[in-house]
Amino acid sequence: MSEVVTGEAVQLDLRAATFASRALSGAIDLLVQLAVLIGLLVLSFQLVDGLDDAAAAALTLTLVVLAAVGLPTAVETLTRGRTLGKVVLGLRTVRDDAGPIRFRHALIRALVGFVEVWLLVGAPALISSLASPTGKRLGDLVAGTFVVRERGAVKGGPMAQMPESLHGWAQHADIARLPDGMALSVRQFLGRAPSLHQHSRAELGLQLAQSVAPYVAPPPPAGTHPETFLAAVLAERRRRDVARLAREQATRQRLAGVDSVEAALERVRE
Repeated sequence: MSEVVTGEAVQLDLRAATFASRALSGAIDLLVQLAVLIGLLVLSFQLVDGLDDAAAAALTLTLVVLAAVGLPTAVETLTRGRTLGKVVLGLRTVRDDAGPIRFRHALIRALVGFVEVWLLVGAPALISSLASPTGKRLGDLVAGTFVVRERGAVKGGPMAQMPESLHGWAQHADIARLPDGMALSVRQFLGRAPSLHQHSRAELGLQLAQSVAPYVAPPPPAGTHPETFLAAVLAERRRRDVARLAREQATRQRLAGVDSVEAALERVRE
């Protein structure tokens, strides 16, 4: 399992693809590329007759680059990291922050892959994959990506629940946006608190509560346990975010309804 922190400070546990699954997926993709290349070569030389050696070599090189670089770049860009081999094995290429890859990532992976797989017969990719904890080949290292098992690969961390004793206080408290790193630290601490040593748990909880306190006003009632305070802050932030998204969705639906009514009235006038 590989712990990844997203841009929203959410910790994800991603199950990195095994070396065997990546190798089999790569072999399937390589066979597809070879089949496409052979088809392009046969078709091109049937359509173009009388080429000299230099022109034939240039055409062959162009088609090889198209099959080895252009095809995987286009496929991974359009499918957000999935090729035929990855679909068969249930894999997907993602960024290091667990987001979907884009054209830049797919192009870099394909360009480096052309060198390490096609020109160097896969030796650098084999060594890099075995040495990397997440099975990255050189193309992944350069592009900032890695391959994960898509089927049941991602799970979110436990969500903090609102303590009943702080429910009323939290609803009226002014809670500013916490820095991403701080919010992540609090979430990780609450999720792992039961497994921590008692002294370390108390000390770390107090430190985090003191760090979060400047972002909350008024302070919680006197005598509130630090973990209770932290759980209340995270739970209330989540409740407010959900409510805000619901209001935005309702506003969009209302505006869409108004537009529909106005369009209907306009058609009646016509």
